[in-house]
Amino acid sequence: MESKDQKMLREFNLTLPVSASDIAPLKVGDAVFLNGLVFTGREGLYDMIFEKKKEPPIDIRTLGGATINASPTVRETEPGVYHVPSITGTASFRFAKYMSEFLKRYKIRFLIGKGGMSSEVYKTCFQPNGAVYLTTIGYGMGAVYGRGILGVKDVAWKEELGLAQAMWVLEVENFGPFIVECDTQGASLFEQVNDEINDKFLRLYEDLPKFAMKRMGEIGSAKEEIM
Repeated sequence: MESKDQKMLREFNLTLPVSASDIAPLKVGDAVFLNGLVFTGREGLYDMIFEKKKEPPIDIRTLGGATINASPTVRETEPGVYHVPSITGTASFRFAKYMSEFLKRYKIRFLIGKGGMSSEVYKTCFQPNGAVYLTTIGYGMGAVYGRGILGVKDVAWKEELGLAQAMWVLEVENFGPFIVECDTQGASLFEQVNDEINDKFLRLYEDLPKFAMKRMGEIGSAKEEIM
């Protein structure tokens, strides 16, 4: 029997593009599935746009407002025809310095990646732009996410960046599940969970005796020591 403290996982199946009212109900911890077009972006994409100052040959603003920091597994079955059986997210915090301008310029509503970013990035970049950060679920999910990819709609910068770094426009259906890590209010699931865990660790330290000896420079505060 479910306890009072347990909450049912809420699922949302959304068709792109979405409006502000469509994503307003999303809260941290919700599961999201997407339908429509999702484009990929890794180091190559951000480098081309922000370092080399080149606009993509495909107008990102027309793609529905959802991107995934990932490299798809791509097989070219015949010239210009691609099969994508798997896709794996990469750590989005590496692109945090570009987020404010990226989200604003291209009207991004959903950014999907692995792990999370800092609460500061959520408050200063995602919340002002009404964007949501979705995180992939652990490792080994690439093939599961691949099931939601119907095909490749378009590809940009394949020659310049190669298959892994190119910008792939994917047609997706029931693409997910992804978990809401940052909602439109800038709240962070990871931050909330870390606070709960750290609080429990601090209570474990309360009755422990102070250590008699420590190494030079070693932190003596349990609170400061917790990551």
